[in-house]
Amino acid sequence: MKFALTICAGLAVIASAAAPRYNSRAFDGVLSQRQTSTNISSNLIVDLGYERYMGVANASTGLNTFKGIRYAAPPTGSLRWQPPQAPAVNRAQVLPGDTLPQNCPQSPDAPIAAGFNFTGNEDCLFLSVYAPQNKTNLPVLVWIHGGGYGLGQGNEDLSPIINTNNNNFIGVAIQYRLGAFGFLSSDEVMRYGAVNAGLLDQTFALQWVQSYIGLFGGNASQVTISGESAGGGSVMLQSMAYGGYLGVSLFSNVISASPYLPQQFSYADFVPSQSYYAFASAVGCFGPPALPQSNISASIFKCLVSKDTETLQNASATTSGFSRYGTWGFLPVTDGVYIQQLPSQQLLKKQVNGNRMLVGNNANEGPTFTPQNIVTEDDFVAFLHNAFPLFTDDDVSRVLLYYPSTNASVDMSIPDFATSGNSTHSALNESTFATGQQQRADNVYAETTFVCPSYWLAEAFTNNNRISYKYQYSLIGAQHSSDVSSYFGPPTPNQGPDFNKAFMTIWGNFITQNDPSISAPIANGASSNSTMGMAATTFPPWSLAAPLQLNLNQTGGTAFSSMSFSGTAPNITEFEEPGLVNDFEIVDAYTWEGGRGMRCDFWRSVGSIVPE
Repeated sequence: MKFALTICAGLAVIASAAAPRYNSRAFDGVLSQRQTSTNISSNLIVDLGYERYMGVANASTGLNTFKGIRYAAPPTGSLRWQPPQAPAVNRAQVLPGDTLPQNCPQSPDAPIAAGFNFTGNEDCLFLSVYAPQNKTNLPVLVWIHGGGYGLGQGNEDLSPIINTNNNNFIGVAIQYRLGAFGFLSSDEVMRYGAVNAGLLDQTFALQWVQSYIGLFGGNASQVTISGESAGGGSVMLQSMAYGGYLGVSLFSNVISASPYLPQQFSYADFVPSQSYYAFASAVGCFGPPALPQSNISASIFKCLVSKDTETLQNASATTSGFSRYGTWGFLPVTDGVYIQQLPSQQLLKKQVNGNRMLVGNNANEGPTFTPQNIVTEDDFVAFLHNAFPLFTDDDVSRVLLYYPSTNASVDMSIPDFATSGNSTHSALNESTFATGQQQRADNVYAETTFVCPSYWLAEAFTNNNRISYKYQYSLIGAQHSSDVSSYFGPPTPNQGPDFNKAFMTIWGNFITQNDPSISAPIANGASSNSTMGMAATTFPPWSLAAPLQLNLNQTGGTAFSSMSFSGTAPNITEFEEPGLVNDFEIVDAYTWEGGRGMRCDFWRSVGSIVPE
């Protein structure tokens, strides 16, 4: 069985020598050497042709796990900043599949934390497989980790969500190049290597799934890609890859949780180019004495390729750590081929890969990334100018109109509380984390960076028989990334067992049945006689005429004080067992939180100067 991927004739543009390469025959030459059976061998040895791996059987989970499988050649030496390549043939021994791979080199957001550990291994293009035992032709979930395209590792244990869904699908967790190693960009990188290398790694891993997942009992025609934060942003960009002309060749379903959309510049724009030259300067590849102009760009790139990994890792971390507050220094760019447009614009045209979308955001996405010293409206205006450097004073004035505030400054006498989403008080001015001008800033960051992209994705999958579903995770304390433990575990104290089972099943039913609706017993929960979860039994699809979302919340429980996201912010009151009860509701996402849909329309209208 050869890896086959039909590329539409319209993709002829990708043949440009300067463009990132999409290698549709990446694994030819090694596939013929592997076993032809589509069933996993009973002795846990899987023959991939280029390598063989011994998995581990887990009696308690009923899963065979294969950790640390190489899916691409080491992107080191001459392969730095190049598209991923097929791994070399290595059949001298059966390799153990019992250990997670070392993480890729790490790069933080700004400001860089004291004692930050950037150390990783450039040879990090590995994945792990969680396969139910003695089953075949199963749907597949691919998980792409988050971390701002600079942090993270493919170490998420997918066993709990698979077990909760009766071992009815296979899980795959992947790694990809991060920071400067995966997202270095400039005219020179485009000319001599590949921009968006980390995204190309992800696509290469998805090609691997198409080629090999049958050996583990998976069905390559029923793949769901998923991720949170930068992982959610990654699956958004995978759904946009090559202008949306890949169709369902790599996946049919997409789950995007809190899709991270930072400002996306063109590959040779000032911002990514400045990061490139700052990185080159930090490792001694740029600066006086100047080289002849005709040779300088090639010499800089060649110099970077020749540097030792510790020097490069340190430069990647420090350069990223000196970016604007709450942002990373190395991010995806518009290259005109792999990523052809700004997401706000391409999604409006509904030019996407895949057929079905499940997308969500959290109630309080912004505080982690926003300076927590915004007291007056002048502070808020200064925040806007810093966050959106291309904005004129007139643009800022328009933001003030779309984000009205009832408080000229933060009023400490106003209690912080969770908004209901559809009442007078809204996220414009209130949350469990802040009020007034601080909340105003937190909400702007949340909506521009995570929330509005989720709206745009939901809308993009509403044509050509596509379908989308949207939710919001609204438990008290629902700051960015706090939802991940609800569908992967282990649960945090504020997440009741009924809630987590319902959330995991929403994901599982979407993966296996293409519909996130769940049964009444699971929606309502086993620990109470409540019927407050019934809204999840008929999960409505999103449409322009009825932009509905499922609000996932709880009521009841026992109050406890928890440490907030920042040492400078007050602790918040959350609720834990006993007494937690699922509280799900279908709501109008357009009027939600004081007209969030209208504000997302505004951000799309100014996408070219944000840019997003």
